[in-house]
Amino acid sequence: MKRLEPNLVLAASTVIALALLISTAALFGAPGGAVKYPIIALICVVAFVIGNGMMAVRMGRVSPPMISLENPATALFAGGFPIVVMLFAAIPLIWSGHDYGLLIIIASVMAGVTVESALKARRA
Repeated sequence: MKRLEPNLVLAASTVIALALLISTAALFGAPGGAVKYPIIALICVVAFVIGNGMMAVRMGRVSPPMISLENPATALFAGGFPIVVMLFAAIPLIWSGHDYGLLIIIASVMAGVTVESALKARRA
């Protein structure tokens, strides 16, 4: 059995944390978020992955995946992404009744970074 790719695990955990943020924001945020927040998150993740890939090709920029087996410290840094998104998910519990669209966008970009890293690791 092959071992799990750490970049894929990072992307999965960040996307799960994003789903937790979406659900807490929809539940404790302003009315109408149950439809708006998942659409915002999906559009932002897809737009970031596609747009950043096109810009990297256009600018000739080559970057490695976030977690590298040669440098174990990258796993420690990258592990902060799902933690930060989970901390974002706690904000609607503390300050309920607000619109959390900007928080969803920020977390979606962070999830897009990890998804792009998993795609880079898969290609390599």
